[in-house]
Amino acid sequence: MKLEDVLKEYYYYCEAKGFTKKTLINKRQELKQLLEYVVEKRAITELESITSFDLKAYVRMKQIKGLQPQSIVSMFKTIHAFFSWCVREEYLEVNIASKVDTPKVQKKVINAFTGKEVQDMVASFTFKNYLEARNKAIIAMLADTGLRAMEIRGLQFTNVKETTILVNGKGNKERIVFISPALKRILIKYERLRKENFLNKNITSNYFLSYQGAGLSHVALDSVVKEAGKRAGVTTKKVSPHVFRHFYAVACLSEGGMDVYSLSRLLGHADVSVTQRYLHSMNDEQLLNKAIASSPLMHLR
Repeated sequence: MKLEDVLKEYYYYCEAKGFTKKTLINKRQELKQLLEYVVEKRAITELESITSFDLKAYVRMKQIKGLQPQSIVSMFKTIHAFFSWCVREEYLEVNIASKVDTPKVQKKVINAFTGKEVQDMVASFTFKNYLEARNKAIIAMLADTGLRAMEIRGLQFTNVKETTILVNGKGNKERIVFISPALKRILIKYERLRKENFLNKNITSNYFLSYQGAGLSHVALDSVVKEAGKRAGVTTKKVSPHVFRHFYAVACLSEGGMDVYSLSRLLGHADVSVTQRYLHSMNDEQLLNKAIASSPLMHLR
């Protein structure tokens, strides 16, 4: 069976599954590169002719070109998923990608925000105008819900309710996160200024809008976060939406006493093992407090 024909079928399968546009583009680009490699470098056109040795050579080629380990691992997940699908469709008997080792990725230690730094970043914006209120609400929501950057940008106005937010996460998977009273106070003021600023104007359905009433770009959101760090004097740490997500996760585990399974659902992780990584980021004091709070003897009467 022609590899090119099987790939076309797989693309339609992915579209039917409802993958995001970005995911579909990434899959097409990577699998197109694999197709070109096996045809041009290995003289293979049939799906059944590809072996694990061909895939190992493909990974090695990527390494020689200087692709970073994390990028190779991400790339190969796409290839592995394709061959898994081929097995399910009975085009292949085994997933040959399972026999290929990928580089080990060195885990990066994220220097998380302190509670004081987050408090200062939220307080660095005011309610004097729409943009100030919007930025304040963005920082507060990032810190209090742990939403991803793409989830903040794609958040729909109708999905922000009284006490809950319906989030459209990775792979178009929906989940519910909750609005604390502290966050709600900020959102109420933001929504009031949003309504006044865009009265009788055509705007998109996004919850957070640019000054012109359009959705926020990745660059625009990143600029808001970096401005918060600059105003609050956070200069020794990376300031990004993901670090706020990290802060939220560690705070829930260490201070909120939340279990890792509940946190996994709130963060939208497909696998709880991803959430467990945040446990490794807790410092000794946080672990001590958690241990004391969980002590059986401390709860005896």
